[in-house]
Amino acid sequence: MNKRAIIIATGVGAAAIFAGGAYLYSQSSTETAAAPVAAESSQFIRPHSPIMGPATAPVTIVEFFDPSCEACRAFYPTVKQIMATYPEDVRVVIRYTPFHPTSEEAIRILEAARKQDKFQRVKEWLLQNQEQWGADGNPQAARAWELAAEVGLDLDRARQDAVTEEVDAIIAQDVEDVQAVGITGTPTFFVNGKQLQSFGRQQLKDLVKSEVEAAR
Repeated sequence: MNKRAIIIATGVGAAAIFAGGAYLYSQSSTETAAAPVAAESSQFIRPHSPIMGPATAPVTIVEFFDPSCEACRAFYPTVKQIMATYPEDVRVVIRYTPFHPTSEEAIRILEAARKQDKFQRVKEWLLQNQEQWGADGNPQAARAWELAAEVGLDLDRARQDAVTEEVDAIIAQDVEDVQAVGITGTPTFFVNGKQLQSFGRQQLKDLVKSEVEAAR
């Protein structure tokens, strides 16, 4: 069983984890060695990038994230847990990586939700119900919109905000950066510029812990 399959199999109980407030993530990228990159490098953090956590946090997790990715869904509670453990020390930067058929539409929904200060709420609900809209064999973008409305998104306003030139530019820039950095699987994590080399939840926790301790 490959690594992605293992992550997905162990994430069967993800809905319960979401309800309990844990925070998971996952990935299918390779584990090739990579030199650390500058945490504020433009290819890793753009002014438009969604950021969760304190802007001045000494530890930055950059996640190349696809909202339709099952592995991203599985890893989401782990990242949330990390942020709860280090509320003043860690921030998470999201870079959009639209590798699946419904991914771009979901990204547009998230950007529209951000304008209504509902980004995190909509993101969590879409991930929790990902199988209803994001399956490659049966993509249902319309269902993603319905789910967003269930957690309070004003759809009339959101449908207008989702197709602006601003959102077009955000997606285009993130796709360009994904290609420039060489991202081939999601999620891919960088912690203070260091790519997670040995993929796994505990490995991510350990890398973040070491960076937090080094910053203190």
